[in-house]
Amino acid sequence: MKKWFNNNYLLIIGAALGALVGYLYWKYIGCISGTCAITSKPLNSTLYFSVLGALLFSLFKKTAKKDAHVE
Repeated sequence: MKKWFNNNYLLIIGAALGALVGYLYWKYIGCISGTCAITSKPLNSTLYFSVLGALLFSLFKKTAKKDAHVE
């Protein structure tokens, strides 16, 4: 479990921050008419921004470089 967390901590942090931003976006900006697909309900905006946050933070994940020895 600890190894999995160490490998994915950026995704977890990104998803948590994205969820917070999504909820705050719904609460303070939102969609008054209720016809907006993403921002009309708090669950929709929270999940959508959570995925966006995880994707954004995954850009900063370092990958191990393989030694490509070409002869």
